[in-house]
This record gives sequence, C-alpha cells and structure tokens, in this order.
Amino acid sequence: MSLIDALEWRYAAKRMNGKKVDASKIDSLLTSIQLSASGFGLQPYQVLVIENEELKAKIQPAAFNQPQVVESSHLLIFAAWNEITEEKINAFIQLVSETRNVPLEDLKAYKDAIAGSLLSRPVEDQVKWMDKQVYLAMGTALAAAAKLEIDSTPMEGFIPAQVDAILNLKEKGLHAVLMMAVGERDESSDFMVNAKKVRWPKEELFIHVI
Repeated sequence: MSLIDALEWRYAAKRMNGKKVDASKIDSLLTSIQLSASGFGLQPYQVLVIENEELKAKIQPAAFNQPQVVESSHLLIFAAWNEITEEKINAFIQLVSETRNVPLEDLKAYKDAIAGSLLSRPVEDQVKWMDKQVYLAMGTALAAAAKLEIDSTPMEGFIPAQVDAILNLKEKGLHAVLMMAVGERDESSDFMVNAKKVRWPKEELFIHVI
C-alpha cells in the first residue's frame, strides 16, 4: 500500500476490538517515532508504551472514558520533559559526538545554538516549545501506523494532571501531552468505519506562490 493509499485508509478509530498488534509492527511503529523530526534533533520527550490492561483501565476515566483506551492493543503516552537543562543539552551533544564520531569541541557552535535558543526562555515557554515537538512525533506515528496498517486514535481529550499522577510522570521529569491508542478497528461497532474522509479541497487548502 502506498503512503497516499495508507492515509486514505486511516481514520481515527472510535472502537477497537482488543486484538494484539504483531510485535514486529509495534517495533516498526516505535522506530518511526524514534526517527521523527524535532527541533535541533533534541527530541525533548519520552513515550510510554502501555500494554497492561489494569493500567489502561486506570487511565480510561482520565480520558473521559473513551473506549479505545482499554480496547487498544497498546496505548502510547507522549510525555514531554518538564524543563530543558544544560545537563540535558550536554547529554544530547555527547550522543551526537558518539554517533557521528565528531569531537566534542567541534560541536561547540551547535551546542551554543541550542543553549542560546532554549535556555534563555522561561520554563513555561520551553514547555510550549517541547509540546510542539510532541505533535511532530505524533504526526510521524500516525502516518507510520497507517503505512503499517495499524489502526490508531490520536487523543488530546484527557486530563493531563490525572494521567501524570497515575503514571508518576512528575517524578520522571515529564508531563503527558498526547495519547495514541493503537490496535485493530472494530468494524461491527465503529460508526465511523465506512464514513467518507472529509478534507478541504486542494484548491482551498493550498496557496501556490510562484
């Protein structure tokens, strides 16, 4: 299936049947998130991959009892850092050095650019920036899930503070931003399963500047 066909096929599944997605597909989905674009390449977030049924049941009320939370094969919680620190930037630069076999001193300008842009911001502005990076990762995950023929439901509709408490995210230096249920659509109970995709026509969506 081509990417365009996959995007035509996907929709935000309203009901799932609880079947487990093949582990190799889940691994490919997680790899797509790992490879997602982010500002400076910093990836200021972590993704919790939840299979435990009891834990999903605890989270469901915080997500306004959306059924996909407990019907999913896996529930992904995209959680951003609570703060960008010099230590985290240093750790990232160390990773760049080791991955690309570049001496740390040659990465000083890159490190200074990241620090100059991000450390100068108030923490609340850092959080806004980091939350945007989570949305980039979610977009990558949704497209990848479609290409892998995994059904998915992106979720903003939950109470972050409650999810943070259930998962002890504050102690991990994180806060929940988005959730994504992945699994298999339940064609017998999902009222959206045969609905036509509604999108603005290209003539209205795109402005070509030549």
